[in-house]
Amino acid sequence: MNELRTSERIINEVAQGMRSLDEAVDWFSSLDEEGQDSVLREIVLYLIQVHVTAQDGRDGLASSGVKATMTPAVLIVREPILEQVGKIASLPPNEYLKAFRVLLSTFAVADTRRRETECRGTCSHAWHNLS
Repeated sequence: MNELRTSERIINEVAQGMRSLDEAVDWFSSLDEEGQDSVLREIVLYLIQVHVTAQDGRDGLASSGVKATMTPAVLIVREPILEQVGKIASLPPNEYLKAFRVLLSTFAVADTRRRETECRGTCSHAWHNLS
């Protein structure tokens, strides 16, 4: 099995409740601007793969710690969801931290849904078998 990249491991540990969002935020904050941009785009790819829904966005926002009036929060609850997550990942650097919280929280909701449905009992995805 291939070793997961640090970003891949941290993102999936948060999604599976093995790491807190605040711990992930601390890690994300330690990255330079280019690294943060890369991680945001990586989460968008994961959201596409997991077939994120607008409901996932609403549920993710609720656990993100981001005020509903902040730009990433306003975007994540709109349709079409894939267009909105792309917009969030393209926000300027001063929005990266809020974008990370919203996107990662949304991924956690969407990935949990997927693990409980499509991957239940038969999953061989390395990122779903971290322990």
